[in-house]
Amino acid sequence: MASALSRKDFVSDQEVRWCPGCGDYAILAQVQKLMPELGVARENVVFISGIGCSSRFPYYMNTYGFHTIHGRAPAFATGLKITRPELDVWVVTGDGDGLSIGGNHLIHVLRRNVDLRILLFNNRIYGLTKGQYSPTSELGKITKSTPFGSVDYPFNPIAVALGAGGSFVARSIDVEQKHLGEVLKRAHNHRGAAFVEILQNCNIFNDGAFNDLTDKAVKADYQLILEHGKPLIFGKNRDRGIRLNGMRAEVVQLGNGVREEDLLVHDETNLIQAFLLASFEPPLPTPIGVFYAVERPTYDASVNKQLQDARERLGEGDLQKLLRSGDTWVVH
Repeated sequence: MASALSRKDFVSDQEVRWCPGCGDYAILAQVQKLMPELGVARENVVFISGIGCSSRFPYYMNTYGFHTIHGRAPAFATGLKITRPELDVWVVTGDGDGLSIGGNHLIHVLRRNVDLRILLFNNRIYGLTKGQYSPTSELGKITKSTPFGSVDYPFNPIAVALGAGGSFVARSIDVEQKHLGEVLKRAHNHRGAAFVEILQNCNIFNDGAFNDLTDKAVKADYQLILEHGKPLIFGKNRDRGIRLNGMRAEVVQLGNGVREEDLLVHDETNLIQAFLLASFEPPLPTPIGVFYAVERPTYDASVNKQLQDARERLGEGDLQKLLRSGDTWVVH
């Protein structure tokens, strides 16, 4: 009997070349730690990336992998999953790679519900190309490419994934190791396109972008941890919650007549509620966890079912016969 795999089995022999202190290290460590728990043989795991700091990821995983071209990782991953459906395929991308040049590919892989795990590292900046603003940079962001402040309204990755028809949409934070591990395991166990936005600190070009969510002294007052079937409660003393006021969400203080029963209860099968949570901006807290999770047929399984049905009805294909059928011409 083969011995059980450990984290070390998923660590490659390549030197990890991110800037010291980069949030990518924490994500890599958590993924390497998670892999043995999934029970998938290394030769059946594939990591596919595009271009960017996050896209170095496949080099550091002792599995199969592709480092592809800018924004096109979902297309490569789709082709692989269709032709080798038994493989466990992960896409690693960033807010620049996945939401700018790769935006079209991202929305369609979600719409099609290809059975992939898609990890989008969001640091709200272009790191590899040295600090230009990205599709998720906030309004007014001063960068090398926006010296007077960005006038672009930023993308909301969670809202994009929901709008594209994602069947599993979640968010976590690079340094929240326990939470990140739980979300990644949920994503892996989902059949279909599982999209996980990971808020990730770029300590060189956008340091402190998520300080409110990671500072131990205050993060409980800014994080809203989503748990299916439980009321939306947050705060260091767990004494604040989210209540609906008509069609709007508001923060309320528990006590003085406000009870837990008055709060909004998280339902990860409710798409309207997921959109509401995705729209939260200060003074509302930032939700982390699974926003939405439903089961529906996957693209790769449907394509292979069509092929199997065609073979049963028409027999195995003959490429040479097909090329010579119908009207053909011989050019001399």
